[in-house]
Amino acid sequence: MLISRSKLFALLASASVFAVAAFDASAAEQWHFVVKNGTSSNITQLQVSVDNKTWGDFAVGKGIAPGQTATMIWDESTNNEPCEEYLRAKFADGSASESSKQDFCKDLDSPIEFND
Repeated sequence: MLISRSKLFALLASASVFAVAAFDASAAEQWHFVVKNGTSSNITQLQVSVDNKTWGDFAVGKGIAPGQTATMIWDESTNNEPCEEYLRAKFADGSASESSKQDFCKDLDSPIEFND
């Protein structure tokens, strides 16, 4: 299923408003994924994309510190998006990870780890 660019931006913008970097009890009842920062630099931005071309941002607050694990919550408006999407991270040192295709519908609690 293809999503128009404007719809993707609207959905991802909604997701970024409700994404949090701290796990709470409601996360177990919502679509979520876990990120672990295995690098030496703070993660300042997480981005997702259906097509690996158009990116939307997840809010990460002050960032995800090296060694820290964070649970990211999808907004309900993204429930009809495909399970497989691309994910990448941007870091305080100006670097960015390669994008990787993830299945966000399975194994929600195993961390997606970003490494140096």
